[in-house]
Amino acid sequence: MNRQTATARAVEESIRWRERPRKSFAPFRADQDFACDVFGRQAMRARLPKSVFQSLIQTIEHGEPLDTEVANVVATAMKDWALERGATRYTHWFQPLTGLTAEKHESLIMPDGPGRVVYALSGSELIQGEPDASSFPSGGLRATFEARGYTAWDPSSPAFIVRGDHDATLCIPTAFVSWNGEALDKKTPLLRSIDALGEQALRILRIFGTDAGVSRVYTTLGAEQEYFLVDSNYFHARPDLVSCGRTLFGARPPKGQQLADHYFGSIPQRVLAFMDEVEVELHRLGVPVRTRHNEVAPGQYELAPVFEETNVACDHQMLIMETLTRVAPRYGFKALLHEKPFLGVNGSGKHNNWSITTDTGVNLLDPRDETHTNMQFLVFLCAVIQAVDRHSDLLRASIASAANDHRLGANEAPPAIMSVFLGDMLMDIIEQLEQGDAKRTIKKGAINLGAKSLPQIPRHSGDRNRTSPFAFTGNKFEFRAVGSSDSVAWPNTVINTIVAESLDDIATQLEKAVGANPTAAKLEQAVKRVLKQVISEHKRIIFNGDNYSKEWHAEAERRGLPNLRNTVEAVPCLKSRKAVALFKKYNVLTKPELESRVNIFLEKYAKQCMIEAEQMVAIGRTAILPAAIEHQARVAESVAATEGAGVDCESGRQALEDLVELVEQFREALAQLEKAARLEQDLEEQPLAAARHIQSRVHPAMDEVRRLGDQLEATIADELWPLPTYREMLSTR
Repeated sequence: MNRQTATARAVEESIRWRERPRKSFAPFRADQDFACDVFGRQAMRARLPKSVFQSLIQTIEHGEPLDTEVANVVATAMKDWALERGATRYTHWFQPLTGLTAEKHESLIMPDGPGRVVYALSGSELIQGEPDASSFPSGGLRATFEARGYTAWDPSSPAFIVRGDHDATLCIPTAFVSWNGEALDKKTPLLRSIDALGEQALRILRIFGTDAGVSRVYTTLGAEQEYFLVDSNYFHARPDLVSCGRTLFGARPPKGQQLADHYFGSIPQRVLAFMDEVEVELHRLGVPVRTRHNEVAPGQYELAPVFEETNVACDHQMLIMETLTRVAPRYGFKALLHEKPFLGVNGSGKHNNWSITTDTGVNLLDPRDETHTNMQFLVFLCAVIQAVDRHSDLLRASIASAANDHRLGANEAPPAIMSVFLGDMLMDIIEQLEQGDAKRTIKKGAINLGAKSLPQIPRHSGDRNRTSPFAFTGNKFEFRAVGSSDSVAWPNTVINTIVAESLDDIATQLEKAVGANPTAAKLEQAVKRVLKQVISEHKRIIFNGDNYSKEWHAEAERRGLPNLRNTVEAVPCLKSRKAVALFKKYNVLTKPELESRVNIFLEKYAKQCMIEAEQMVAIGRTAILPAAIEHQARVAESVAATEGAGVDCESGRQALEDLVELVEQFREALAQLEKAARLEQDLEEQPLAAARHIQSRVHPAMDEVRRLGDQLEATIADELWPLPTYREMLSTR
C-alpha cells in the first residue's frame, strides 16, 4: 500500500467513526460477576467440595503440597466449567524468556470407544504439561537438540478463557522449566522472589510483635500501561513499524505535543469505542481496569488496573498487552507498545507501583498519621532505600532493552541514573533520624481554593516527582523506568530480591540487638540506631529534585551513583559476583540461570538492533532514494527549462546542487550502515561483543542515516514522499 492510498483510507475510516452513532455497552451491575470467564475463588467455592476447596486454598496461600486427589477433583470441575462456557481446548499458558506468552492447545475431547468421545481433563494433565523447549531462548541452559521442558500449574493465578471469533480456549497459568528443573521463564523466579521477601518481612513483624494472625507477606502491584494507536492503513504502509515496532525515519512535525493539548483531553469517539471493548474483554478475563486517559503525545493513551498480588498482576499485565493488540484491528487501529515509536515525542512506559502487604490486609508501606512514631514503617522504608542504593545497577539492568534505551532520559522519561524520591514529609523524618531521633511529622494540611463554592481539599504529605525513576507515592513505590513493551515480572523479581536482602540485614541486626527478651525501650533504641546507620550509608540515593536536569547528572557523579546509559553497559552487571551471590542466597536464580538471562538479554538486544539496521537500509534504498532521485530529476528539469528560457536561475542551481549533495550523502551513509551491520561470525557467537559493536558502530551509522533521511523528507515534494508522515500518523483518529 502506498502512502496516498493509506492516507485516503485512514481519513475515510476516521470520518466514518466520527459520524457513526456510538455503540453502547450494557453497564456492569454491582451484583454482577465481572470475572465471568475466570475460574477464580468464587467459581471454585461453588463447584468444589468444601474439603477440596480448603485444601486448594492452603496450597495457594501457604504453599502446602498439592494432593493428587485434590488435583483430579479440581481438574474435573475446571473442565466442566470451561465446557459450559464453550471451550473445547485447554492450554498451559506460560511466559518464556522471549518476553511474550506461549501456549500449546490440547483438546478436551478424548476418544471413548468406536465413534464415541468424552470430554476429559485429568489432575496430572492439569498439573504438568510438556511443550517442546528446544526453540525457546535458554541462554545456554539447554542445547537445541535437548527438547524436553515442563509446564507446572500455578494454582495461585486463576485459570481463564480466551475467546476467538469461533472458539474458546481454557488457559491455565503455569511455570516453565527445563528437564533439569532450571527456570526457563519469567514466573518461576518471580514466585521464588516473593517467597524470599515474605520470609524476611515476617521476621521484621515478629521483632515488632505485629505478626499476630499473619501467616504470609507478599508484594502487590499496579502496573500502568502506556501505548500508541495508529491507523492500520498507516501501519501497513510503514515497513519499519511492521518489523521493528518503531519508526526508523520521520521528520519532526510542526505541531507535536508542544501545547500539551492532548494530555487528559477529550478521548476521540473511535478511540473511546476501542477502549470500551478492551475493558469489557479485560473484565471478562478478571483484569480490573481502573482508569483510562489521553497521554502526553498525540495518539498516546494509558490504562491502569487495580492493585493485585504481584504474581497475578504480572499475568494480567501480559493479558492487557495481548488484549490491546488483539482488539485494536477491530477499530482500524494498530496498538504500538514500543517504548519510542516516534522520535521527539513522549515515550511509553509502564509505571510499576509496588508495595508490601500482609495476608491480614495491612500495607507495610503505609506511613499513617504521626509517621515519625511508626517505627515499623520506617524500617521497611529504609530497607527499600538501602536496597536501591546497594543494587541500583541491578535495578537499572532489570529494565534494560534496545527499545527502552530510546526512552530513558528522553521526553517524559526518567534518566538511567537510579535514585529514590521521598517527598518533603518523609525526607524531613529521614533527616531527623540521621540526627538520632524523629520527633515530628509535617502535617498534611488543606488547600483553600479561594472560592466559596469550592471545598477545601486535603493536601498530600508530599508532592509527586514524575522525573524520579523510583518514587514514593503515598503508600507504595513507583518504579517509573519500566518499558511499555516489557513484562513486569523481571523488574519485580529484582525489586523483591534486593529488598529481601535488605530486610534480612536489618532483621539480623535488630534480633541481635534486642536479644531473646526484648523490651519496648530496647527495641526503640535498636531501631533508631540501625536506621541512623542505614540512612548515613545510603542517603546518597535520595534525590527530590529534577532528575532531567544536567545539574543532577553532575551531582549523581559526585555522589558516586552509577550512570549505566544503555543496555550494553547495564546488563553485564547481572554477571557480577555480588549479583550471583544475591540471587543464589535467596534461592531466586542459580548462577547458570542468571548467566543464561544475561546471554538472552544481550542476544535479543543484538538481534533487534540488527533487524532495525537492515530494515533501515531496505527503506532507504527502495523507498527514500527513488523518491529523492525523482525529486532531483524534477528540480533539474525545472532549472534547465528556466535557463533555456533565458532566465537567470542561480538560486535554482544552488538548490539543485544542495539536493544532489544531500542525496549522495544519504547514499554513502546507507553504504556505511550496511558495512557496519555486517557482523563477523565470531561476533555473532559472542553476545556481549556483538552488542558492543552495535553500540559503537551500528547505532552511530543509523543516527547519520536517519538525520539525512529526515532532512530529505523536509526537502522532497510531499506527493513523492513514500512513507506516511508523523503529522498524518499522530493526528488521524
